[in-house]
Amino acid sequence: MAPEPDPYAALLADLADEHAALDEVVRPLRAEEWGLATPSPGWSVRDQIGHLHHFDGTAHLSATDPTAFIAQRAQLLEHLTEAGIDDTTLAFARAVPPDELLAAWRQGRDALLAACATLGPKDRLEWYGPPMSAMSFVTARLMETWAHGQDVVDAIGGARRPTDRLRHVAHLGVRTRAFSYAIRGMDPPLGEVRVELAAPSGASWEWGPADAADRVRGAAVDFCFVVTQRRHRSETELQTVGPLATEWMAIAQAFAGGPSPGRSPKVG
Repeated sequence: MAPEPDPYAALLADLADEHAALDEVVRPLRAEEWGLATPSPGWSVRDQIGHLHHFDGTAHLSATDPTAFIAQRAQLLEHLTEAGIDDTTLAFARAVPPDELLAAWRQGRDALLAACATLGPKDRLEWYGPPMSAMSFVTARLMETWAHGQDVVDAIGGARRPTDRLRHVAHLGVRTRAFSYAIRGMDPPLGEVRVELAAPSGASWEWGPADAADRVRGAAVDFCFVVTQRRHRSETELQTVGPLATEWMAIAQAFAGGPSPGRSPKVG
């Protein structure tokens, strides 16, 4: 009998593939294209990759030296009430040529993968919210890579084909439903929401009770766009049934940090 597949090893492989897919997008860019504005206000293509580089680095620190990470986190959080948090997290990216940033991002993400490979899926790691299991920690890095990669794709007017790696992003989106309320000082509603998504491969992905009255239905990529706030819901074909589903999709936030207003709908 063949051994059961290792979900954590598969997740690490998917993160490596997500890194490689974004690398394919940015590698051919000319130096001036790294300065193109992305949909994130005030952020260029350079900043998007710089953000990933910085937080891959702090993730590596959390995985290898939790005490040092906690000290660095405290220092960073001091800047949350200041306008200069980008000066801390994006300083390196804005100071070096694109080819040096690209090389540093590659080295940092490889180091992160190597460090995470030494962990067990249930090992707990410090982060910028509550501690997370290694499984959730790596999933969050994949989500960040995909989401910031989408900003880069949008900036250069490109396109990329969705893959079933989006299951990780969608799963995180479902898992962070209560978080989306909590960071806004709201009590999460007690009712359940059923999520039914069509995967890029044609498979069906489902979460929540089959008899739930409230539902979210649509393409997995549209759901991922909404929960990572890369598209306003009105720009997708996502369908909601019931007030709980509709309210959730209006505030969904799968990433850490304070409450984000999300993307505004396009006009015209």
